[in-house]
Amino acid sequence: MAEKSFKYVIVGGGVSAGYAAREFAKQGVKPGELAIISKEAVAPYERPALSKAYLFPESPARLPGFHVCVGSGGERLLLEWYKEKGIELILSTEIVKADLAAKTLISAAGETFKYEILVIATGSSVIRLTDFGVQGADAKNIFYLREIDDADKLIEAFKAKKNGKAVIVGGGYIGLELGAVLKINNFDVSMVYPEPWCMPRLFTAGIAAFYEAYYENKGIKIIKGTVATGFTADSNGEVKEVKLKDGRVLEADIVVVGVGGRPLTTLFKGQVEEEKGGIKTDSFFKTSVPGVYAVGDVATFPLKLYNELRRVEHVDHARKSAEQAVKAIKASEEGKTVEEYDYLPYFYSRSFDLSWQFYGDNVGDTVLFGDNDPASAKPKFGSYWIKDGKIFGAFLEGGTPEENKAIAKVARVQPPVENLDLLTKDGLSFACKI
Repeated sequence: MAEKSFKYVIVGGGVSAGYAAREFAKQGVKPGELAIISKEAVAPYERPALSKAYLFPESPARLPGFHVCVGSGGERLLLEWYKEKGIELILSTEIVKADLAAKTLISAAGETFKYEILVIATGSSVIRLTDFGVQGADAKNIFYLREIDDADKLIEAFKAKKNGKAVIVGGGYIGLELGAVLKINNFDVSMVYPEPWCMPRLFTAGIAAFYEAYYENKGIKIIKGTVATGFTADSNGEVKEVKLKDGRVLEADIVVVGVGGRPLTTLFKGQVEEEKGGIKTDSFFKTSVPGVYAVGDVATFPLKLYNELRRVEHVDHARKSAEQAVKAIKASEEGKTVEEYDYLPYFYSRSFDLSWQFYGDNVGDTVLFGDNDPASAKPKFGSYWIKDGKIFGAFLEGGTPEENKAIAKVARVQPPVENLDLLTKDGLSFACKI
């Protein structure tokens, strides 16, 4: 088959790819120099919409409404934009082989793509229950959410199983956001997860208690400390029951599984240095292979603030790492330098009328402050994480934009703290004074 050559190739068509394309355009990329190769059928879009507004029953978000870069207040990059800039979008194309030494990529259809500089932006894939051989996990109406196709299948099931019973497997981001969305779509929702509380990688028991009670007040059943060990299906092959390890059996018309993701690095195994489950990079997202960069979920990079290598799965880092890599690529061509990536970890979520933000690192002792009564009309509460006498992390539910900026600043500046009781009493006002 025909061979195509480009100066720059981005492999992957998610958030990072879109933000990298915008940065390439800003840096004056010439028509025909850049290609994005994506297995999805649409131009890069803001993935977080899929677990939120895309699934709303009323005035849902739809493409082209949430193409990048609207999620960060930027312009929407439609197909015309890529054409105008002379950027080739190669969609519905899965790369199945990468030869970094030969600077060659091969697609499932047998096409060959050559590049001078490669940006790996392959993101993550979802972990499936079938990967662990869970009995009956291949039944129909068991859903995962990663791409727009997955969300479309879920919407079809919402219609087919109207007002039915839904079981969410997993108590992380996807579990909490989808639990809310299914409830808004008038499903009878149960959530199942093995941990003692939801979002255990980030939330303290105190923070989680608020969200669990809030969800229960909305009529969502929460079942903790057990896992789904099997599924039964009806004669059409559609899921009808979820079997739990503790012996309970839950009726289900729809099951949504959110048990985490894996960085998509398989194409590059053995060809590039890896660390902590990702592709090891420097502060400019350069890998161990000259001319190859890795951004977003797949990159394990130096987190300057904490002086350690880390891999971060979040849209904010997907955007910023992509921009940093492209700036570094263009600077190195011009014999210039750019500043090192100095990232402040940031996570957020929205569900029902709730909205939280977290900045920094969740290490050390914690204090909980504010109004965390789930029955409050407008709850507003937060936590600080304190290590070595300094604030390392800050969390806030229900904050205004100014308050969220204040907690971000606290996490960045790491002010000293002498008295935890006083900090609890000061609460949000401590951050607002910094």
